[in-house]
Amino acid sequence: MTRDEILDTAKNLISGQRAQDYGDAFHNFDRIAKGWNIIVANTEGPLTAKHVALMMDWVKTCRLLETIDHQDSWIDKCGYSALGGSFNAE
Repeated sequence: MTRDEILDTAKNLISGQRAQDYGDAFHNFDRIAKGWNIIVANTEGPLTAKHVALMMDWVKTCRLLETIDHQDSWIDKCGYSALGGSFNAE
């Protein structure tokens, strides 16, 4: 893909299907920021891979608050939890 094709695709997604699935981007990002601030505030030392798993799970939670039946987000939440949990073994 060319740069213009990539930008056109992104524009169509954020103004089309993603907007339909997840609602207003500012509102969604604001919810995500609030959750991430809680995670960071309860973290001692630098962020770790486990924190990233929590944060990505929160992104999917915020998306589900907008569209609770979005199956892909439920699956992604499970994936992030499995990955974060598996980091205990490393």
